[in-house]
Amino acid sequence: MIDEIRLKQLEELERILGVSFNNKDMLNQALTHSSYAYEAERGTLQNERLEFLGDVVLSLAISEYIYKKYPEYPEGELAKIRAMVVSRTMLAQQAKFLRLGEFLLLGRGEENTGGRKRSSILADTFEAVLGAMYLDMGFEPSCKFVLDQLAKEVELVSTHEYVQDYKTQFQEYVQRKSKCLPVYKLVRVRGPDHRQFFEITVSVKGNVIAAGEGSNKKEAEQNAAYHALRMIGNEAKGGEL
Repeated sequence: MIDEIRLKQLEELERILGVSFNNKDMLNQALTHSSYAYEAERGTLQNERLEFLGDVVLSLAISEYIYKKYPEYPEGELAKIRAMVVSRTMLAQQAKFLRLGEFLLLGRGEENTGGRKRSSILADTFEAVLGAMYLDMGFEPSCKFVLDQLAKEVELVSTHEYVQDYKTQFQEYVQRKSKCLPVYKLVRVRGPDHRQFFEITVSVKGNVIAAGEGSNKKEAEQNAAYHALRMIGNEAKGGEL
């Protein structure tokens, strides 16, 4: 049962998302981390099953969009665009923009260790919210939500720039600006052996610039470098890191 305070929180999030759930319990479940459900009363539903469903909806929505938008692209290039757009790092970034972390229900352990800002949890929550949206509203509204959030990202990575080596680009930039090398650090590995995700940060002069996730260390480093380049953007063009 959702109390009045929680209901107001969910309604605020709906305004941020630009949607209205028929079943608020479904949205609440999407925001319930397994650590919270474990500590709560028996029968509390958590969001992992919704995350599983949202992952499928996300992949289909982006796949259909880029298939129609780029009829001249072969399968390999479409797959690369999709992989970048639905990456854990990209989803976490979008979840932060939507402030999903503020509305999460977390267990004490996750809360105390910064889970509300952890990229892996935020990415999972984005997918869980999408899964809940699909069950509550159907595919078309869910697809519209996906494209509202990620169509611009598709545009950014759909040029041939996305096939470049982001680690090399970032290293060259750092060497040119700061006369040093970026440092990559593995900070977390999660998931079962057959579906592991590696989270890696990239730092310059001891300052963490960005983080990236991937199904292997190489992919995670490339994603970290990609997001470092994006975060720097115009802000860093005229100065040192």
